[in-house]
Amino acid sequence: MNDPAAARRTLYPVVAPVCAAGAATVVAAAISFATATHSVTVLAGLAALLGASLLADRFPVPVDDLDANGVSLAFVFGLSAIVLFGWAGGVLVVSATPAVMQALDRRPPIRIAYNSFAFALTAGSAGLVISAIGGVSPTHTAARVVIATYVCYVVNVLLITAAVARATRSSWPGLIASSVRKTILPFTLMGSAGLTLVVLWQRAPLLSLALVGPLLAIQLYQRALLRALRAVRLALTDPLTGLGNHRNFHERLAWELDHALRAGAPLALCLVDVDDFKRINDRFGHPAGDRVLSQVAARLRQTGEAFRVGGDEFAVLLPGYKAREAVTAAESIIDRIATVDMGHMGAITVSAGVALAPDHTRERDELLRLVDGALYWAKEYGKNRARVYRPDVIELAELKRLASAGDRAARLRAAASLARAVDARDVYTGSHSQRVAQLAVRLAARLGLSREELELTQLAASLHDVGKLALPEDLLRKPAPLTESEWATLRQHAQIGFRMLESLGVDPVADWVLHHHERWDGTGYPDSLAGSKIPFGARIIFVADAYDAMTSERLYRPRCSDDEALAEIVRCAGTQFDPSVVDALTAELAPDGVEAVPEYQHAAAV
Repeated sequence: MNDPAAARRTLYPVVAPVCAAGAATVVAAAISFATATHSVTVLAGLAALLGASLLADRFPVPVDDLDANGVSLAFVFGLSAIVLFGWAGGVLVVSATPAVMQALDRRPPIRIAYNSFAFALTAGSAGLVISAIGGVSPTHTAARVVIATYVCYVVNVLLITAAVARATRSSWPGLIASSVRKTILPFTLMGSAGLTLVVLWQRAPLLSLALVGPLLAIQLYQRALLRALRAVRLALTDPLTGLGNHRNFHERLAWELDHALRAGAPLALCLVDVDDFKRINDRFGHPAGDRVLSQVAARLRQTGEAFRVGGDEFAVLLPGYKAREAVTAAESIIDRIATVDMGHMGAITVSAGVALAPDHTRERDELLRLVDGALYWAKEYGKNRARVYRPDVIELAELKRLASAGDRAARLRAAASLARAVDARDVYTGSHSQRVAQLAVRLAARLGLSREELELTQLAASLHDVGKLALPEDLLRKPAPLTESEWATLRQHAQIGFRMLESLGVDPVADWVLHHHERWDGTGYPDSLAGSKIPFGARIIFVADAYDAMTSERLYRPRCSDDEALAEIVRCAGTQFDPSVVDALTAELAPDGVEAVPEYQHAAAV
């Protein structure tokens, strides 16, 4: 809340009654203590415990994620004052400690008052409860300390979390549960220290005062140790999201992978990337982008051990997860993030890739490469989805990366590998893409294309069906003729392939793949181009593709003979196919035909 006055008004329903009751308790304790007779030993003991409490409260030990100052040994000295000197003396020591220390720190008056009077109620409650326990035996003493410890603890947790819940609009029961989880053990241990101090006081007051120094030294050591641990954690933590950073991720991945391989257990790695994050930063500014990252991080924590490994890229380790479970976890991440309300920024979506060890690889670097390819697949072809690693996906990712490198030979090798991945999923027997590429080059040579155009033809022809990688495998391998809706889905492969190849850096290739099913009469797809408006390379690939399709075994029909296939293509010249390309095919397949450029095929074979 930005208005301090409004914030104070929000707290009044909690603060006012606590302060009123606490003030009455302090006044009653002061009157009770002042009207009683006390020995010098008692006064000295109270003064010593008050001094030790003030010093301990000056250096509390913080507790991670606790919406309070932390815990300190002031509790030990306050508890001892309650047990040794009764409720009145205990109230004065316990309430004076936060009042003095927070006043020195110039905390807001409302906070000083609330903490002091809340602690007064805590001490008063414990003192009144244990006043009913008489006797001086060790058992009675231990009972008083134990009961006072937990009465103080319960009242303190209830009152402090009530104020925090009201101020932060958080769930009070949730804060109570969180506070108990984080503080019950430290307070129990301090109760044990309090028992030691009380027993020593009862035996020899001066001896008990000697315990104050070691206790404070322990607290200061704990504080220094926690600072060192936090420094280490800071080096491994992303400051914006609180998740592990890049360094932490690689260390944890190495450890989890080694553990999984030794134990024979699976390990899933999920890579998550915010969709269109640059657009968010450009349109709404970097602070808005930071809020998006924080929201994504908060939801990643609900799935597994999460890390921020890059600007808008996150990783989640899923030990023990098999492929189906890992994909389900990734999809749950996507669904949770899709429900985030970012106001005027609209919906936020993420894409996720999944790879597994040892199913896909046993090497850390290879696992990272595979999961990166799976993420690329999810982002490139739809976004807002999860994809698990497949070999063809990785080859496509490598081809994309090679596109910017300018290494033509490497591009051709990657294209060949990708073409093999396409053929592995399709219904054709053998290397359909390679056969189409070889025939297309021979036709292009007969038609007089230049050496560079021959190379582009070979590359485009080898990748003409790359869009099928995005189609369901059961559709590609259906052992029967396709329905009309299935044909409509299959026809999308040309456009998908175009989008996949746009960034290759060889402009005609993507266009030839896009239009390699356009018909000479304008009835083809996807753009119904006709005649010379169809790119020449696409016309060549169309003829080579049709011929190889007819002469290859299919799941739902036998192959045609070479003569039957050629006759069908000749029959469709001028309607389906470019007549000049059909003439080139006829010449190429004639009994006396010779391969046009065997030297080129050998030099640039992919």
